[in-house]
Amino acid sequence: MNTPTPDGWRRVDAYLASTLVEEDAALRRAVADQDAAGLPSIEVAPLNGKLLNLLVRICGARRVLEIGTLGAYSTIWLARALPADGHVVTIEAEPRNAHVARVNVDRAGVGDRVEIRVGRGAEVLPDLEGSEPFDLVFIDADKESNTIYLDWAARLGRPGTVVVVDNIGRSGAVANPATEDPQIIGVQRGLEMLARDPRFDATALQTLDAKGWDGVAIALVV
Repeated sequence: MNTPTPDGWRRVDAYLASTLVEEDAALRRAVADQDAAGLPSIEVAPLNGKLLNLLVRICGARRVLEIGTLGAYSTIWLARALPADGHVVTIEAEPRNAHVARVNVDRAGVGDRVEIRVGRGAEVLPDLEGSEPFDLVFIDADKESNTIYLDWAARLGRPGTVVVVDNIGRSGAVANPATEDPQIIGVQRGLEMLARDPRFDATALQTLDAKGWDGVAIALVV
């Protein structure tokens, strides 16, 4: 078996994406506008966007919660998977990012399905308590708060809710028990919560793609 190299896995990622993912002008423009506005290039890779889209469809989700909007690239993938009466609530801490996101979802034709709430997740999430349960939750925000976001995912979900946590590999650093990086510690604590909290049943996968060496955790609220 060949040892993976950055050039090798990027070549495979490009092949898989070109074979299985149909990006369109709205998705490409969303990334271009995000870059032009100076937002960080940390949106999910195309294959991961398609995965989110498929998970929404597989679980028959009608209500989706996204924590971490950025420029709405993943939001568009999520919203497009919903039925006509579906709804995405996405939370973004930075007003400037939220403005770029609003333009992008409207141009993509899914603005009527997307509600963007501006503020830090830990402050906005309590406002959603008492609403209809979410069927899928995508967590892709500050990693230090992963345990907070997972707790709210369980509280705002229901048995059968799918929870997806992005960026859990951290270029392999997640396996370092001596790390002092607060983001990596936040990821570790989130994974430990998924393992020990009886509200969840979870697994995780390493990924090698256009964004490098990382990973994703997928859980079910039980």
